[in-house]
Amino acid sequence: MPNTARWAATLTLTATAVCGPLTGSALAAPTAAPATLYAPSALVLTVGHGQQAATSTPERAVTLNCAPTASGSHPDAPDACAELRAVGGDLDALSYQEGVMCTKLYSPVVVTVQGVWQGKRVDYQRTFANECVKNSYGTAVFEF
Repeated sequence: MPNTARWAATLTLTATAVCGPLTGSALAAPTAAPATLYAPSALVLTVGHGQQAATSTPERAVTLNCAPTASGSHPDAPDACAELRAVGGDLDALSYQEGVMCTKLYSPVVVTVQGVWQGKRVDYQRTFANECVKNSYGTAVFEF
């Protein structure tokens, strides 16, 4: 075999050894970037009559997405998201509306909130004395 043929064969084998790993899956598209720069905030809120979520049947349920914009089946998603942002997602920090008059009738209502708020898991349950008391916390979050 002439010298030129050996050099050509050596060059071909070297190029294959060096560039071969760059074909196929190694050239696949890089991992997809996140669809958004916002941490996810998506919640499912339920309400039912009873003292505990485990023993009550949910009567209503709504979804609430707050990032990047307010959406979902919640009847007042923009205001509910604004309230949650104001308290940093702490549902216990929602304030009671002053001046709301509720009866003292005890008909317990349990609210659950599950999902993700700004990338952190949420698993919340609270029992209110009745529907009026539930609606008096915050102005929009629990009104569904």
